[in-house]
Amino acid sequence: MLGRIYTRISPSLAAILILCFLLTTAEASLGDRLPEFRECVQVCARENCDPNNNPTRIPLHHRLLLWTCPQECDYTCQHIITSRRLARDEPIAQFHGKWPFTRVLGIQEPFSVLFSLGNMVAHQHGLAKLRAQIPADYPLRRYYCLFAYFGVVTWISSAIFHTRDFIFTEQLDYFAAGASVLYGTYYTPIMVFRLDRPTPLRRSIVRMWTGLCCGLYAMHVIYLKMWKWDYSYNMVANVVVGLVQNALWTYFSWRKYTETHRSWAIWPGCVVAWLMMIMSLELLDFPPIWGALDAHSLWHLGTIVPTIVWYNFLVKDAQDDIAGSARLKS
Repeated sequence: MLGRIYTRISPSLAAILILCFLLTTAEASLGDRLPEFRECVQVCARENCDPNNNPTRIPLHHRLLLWTCPQECDYTCQHIITSRRLARDEPIAQFHGKWPFTRVLGIQEPFSVLFSLGNMVAHQHGLAKLRAQIPADYPLRRYYCLFAYFGVVTWISSAIFHTRDFIFTEQLDYFAAGASVLYGTYYTPIMVFRLDRPTPLRRSIVRMWTGLCCGLYAMHVIYLKMWKWDYSYNMVANVVVGLVQNALWTYFSWRKYTETHRSWAIWPGCVVAWLMMIMSLELLDFPPIWGALDAHSLWHLGTIVPTIVWYNFLVKDAQDDIAGSARLKS
């Protein structure tokens, strides 16, 4: 059985590891090194940003998002150089590790923000469904609700980061995403192996598991903040933790379906397969369509429906478990 699980996961693992390699080798951008881009930024800053020479006024909605005059010059020059390259039939270049997106109301990556908020709403809706359809005394309910809270915080952080890319917003996004992935791996074995059931051994296992996960996350943050901000390590850590979670859900889905033969039992396996497939969009990185819709934003779009399906599964499984317990008692 484990062999079959590994076979199903390994192609996706290979794709993600390739993605990690691509991300770590693409830190330097062609656009940053172009002499015409650098000259454009210098001229723009000299003519528009000198406080002693009637500097160009920045629109209010840009100032509210903390755009400065030099950053406005950088953005403007990115698009000037991009237009020139397209006119010469040259490929679009990246600047500062990103494609030259077209801002909307000062938002750097509008579709990524929109789809991040869509994911946030999916988690909020899922949280409401959990509270409305699962009794408060059901032992796994609190774990599910915490999963929803982590999801909401993660996608709010993502929306903030894609609105304005600062060191702080980037780290907020990375740490929130890491916490969400780790929490998913934390509560998965508790559900799969029903460690929530009140026995002394299970309580001890949950306490040790909780301490281990908290310790791992603390070390992860300390390493990135105090030792080295390492993109490749962060990506690999999240991939490895996510694959453990995905393997457990694949096993659970197989086991549940063979025991019950209910169609909804395969939903976790389907969601896992879809998410692994949709992550491959990151390998198909391309210049943004309409200056705003890129592979990363499409990946965010692709996680909304699986999130809705996931909460439906959690509710169905809990209701089935409650009904089964009631039948045994009667």
